[in-house]
Amino acid sequence: MEEKLNTTEGKEKDILFSKTAKAGQRIYYIDVKINRKEEMYLCITESKKVQTGTVEQPAINYEKHKIFLYREDFQKFMECINEAMQYISEQQGEAEPRAERDDSIKLDLEF
Repeated sequence: MEEKLNTTEGKEKDILFSKTAKAGQRIYYIDVKINRKEEMYLCITESKKVQTGTVEQPAINYEKHKIFLYREDFQKFMECINEAMQYISEQQGEAEPRAERDDSIKLDLEF
């Protein structure tokens, strides 16, 4: 996982902390940002490579989805995430680890 702190270039100047998790075709960015009121929040971004077009002329784009999570909502969010993950584990068992590089996604989601 890659980490960056206090980026001041371009649009990313409001990012105070960032972690990158590569997982198969997806990349997850977990950023701590600060707004104009000096309040910190999480910005969770999923980026997925999407190929369209023809075989002769492929077009590669990236789909991005973002979630903004504020401090006052952390506990409720984590409770929901933990319940959902527990439900999946009970229904389907534990997932097999990805057979890829060592920088696969590993997040500790306890606050």
